Amino acid sequence: MELRQLEYFVTVADEGGFGRAAGRLHVVQASVSQQIARLERELGVRLFDRTTRRVGLTAAGERLLPEARAALASAARVGQVAAEIVSGGEGVLRLGTARAFAERVHPALDALADQAPGLRVRLVQDARERRIDALRSGELDAALVRGAGPLPGLAMVRVWDDPLFVALPASHPLAALPRLEPADLAGLPLRLAPRDRNPAFHDLVTGLLRASDIAVPPGPHFTTLQETLTAIAADAAGGSASWTVFDLVGELPPARRIAFRPLLGARSPVSLAVRAGPLSPATRQLIAALQPAAAQQTRTPPP
Repeated sequence: MELRQLEYFVTVADEGGFGRAAGRLHVVQASVSQQIARLERELGVRLFDRTTRRVGLTAAGERLLPEARAALASAARVGQVAAEIVSGGEGVLRLGTARAFAERVHPALDALADQAPGLRVRLVQDARERRIDALRSGELDAALVRGAGPLPGLAMVRVWDDPLFVALPASHPLAALPRLEPADLAGLPLRLAPRDRNPAFHDLVTGLLRASDIAVPPGPHFTTLQETLTAIAADAAGGSASWTVFDLVGELPPARRIAFRPLLGARSPVSLAVRAGPLSPATRQLIAALQPAAAQQTRTPPP
């Protein structure tokens, strides 16, 4: 059974005759008659009663006509959905993300839902390296990653930057400054996670220090932000000082005896990683939503 046969069936029923149906379909009448005869043979029923004066539906034809209309409508809908997918307005986009990006991602998805209500974004939370592996294997369509550096086989589109903040003892003389430059921190031990835990962020921080041509001794490793802040405060109480740096996502964390100061000239980039090649329309829609949402969420560092 072909869709063309169903189309001819519906048109003959609507027009009440083979000749008028042929004119509407822009084919010869013999072609319409042949297709209807083939359809009747395939279905095993007679669809029309034919007389010299009129063509009318049989009882079987009347019963099958709504089904034929529904089949043609479904086929048309398949084409419409395919066109929407091609344009980026329909479909499913699998996005790798992390909890730290939620404040940026959720407003972007709200905006995207307004712009392309037929496009669904399925969020997959995982560690950075697993997001990248899943993108390369085709399990994800895109992945948010911190950093803007190249990744083999992938393209990177920078979507937002997060400010960097320094955390140091509130009793330290540097805490009197409203904001800090990397050079201000020379000689003060830095608590930084090992490179293998977060290569992009580790390289960002060490690159900033190298660019400022300052020597910063390594302190104990950064663990979690809250644990590290507690350790910095405990060190200060014991007469020693250290500091750490983090990208601000959301509100500043609660911490006693700790001062937070923005680090001037330092931003932590976040990129959308995709497989190399032309961006799909759905990915372009997502990027367009992420970038304005990020701009609206950008915070002015406190004095």
